[in-house]
Amino acid sequence: MKYIIVGMGNFGSYLAKRLTDLGHEVVGVDNSESKIDQIKEHVTYAMVLDATDQHAVNTLPIKDVDIIIIAIGEDVGASILATAIFKQLKTKRIIGRAINALHETVIRAIGVDEIIHPEEETAERLAKRLQLKGVLDSLEISDDYNIVEVKVPKRYVGMTVGATNIRKEFSLNIMTTIKVKEKTNLLGIKLPQRDVAGVISADYVFEAQDILLIFGKIKNIQEFLNLDT
Repeated sequence: MKYIIVGMGNFGSYLAKRLTDLGHEVVGVDNSESKIDQIKEHVTYAMVLDATDQHAVNTLPIKDVDIIIIAIGEDVGASILATAIFKQLKTKRIIGRAINALHETVIRAIGVDEIIHPEEETAERLAKRLQLKGVLDSLEISDDYNIVEVKVPKRYVGMTVGATNIRKEFSLNIMTTIKVKEKTNLLGIKLPQRDVAGVISADYVFEAQDILLIFGKIKNIQEFLNLDT
């Protein structure tokens, strides 16, 4: 897919890099030359441009882009004006970053297709992870269901997936397992690398360093994690 991301602050630049790493075409836009200098080697194309100037915005390849992301995080006025300009140009889809409730109300009225709250979402994700003792990371699916990463409980080490009967006992689905291994980069520095097993069979034997990716209700996940307490 093709993206234009407006605003190369911490959030916008990280998102631009990740989408590029995943194989997408990304145009990074900011009115700061220093920010563009920092991102230009990591995206498809980066340009210094004032997104509150309609004539300047008209120079962007808007018709060829699938999604416009307004990631401006400090200047609310610039975010609103840029959103309005892109909306007037009949872009396919606009995702807007909301800084506060009033900002969200305004850009929602303008007609963005989706609103994101990266700071709130990060805080919520951290809160969910912290409340579940033993959770390494979590992804909220709904109010009741989560996908979490947890260390395999000691009682299951050396047992097969089928023998543990986790699905029947806790109503949880083991999606896969992850092992963290060290990999040496070009500078000779050892860095952790995640090795995902893919779909595991009932014959898979749990090892002490395994990380489990589990889907299920939060209360059932907590019961499962309490096995080693």
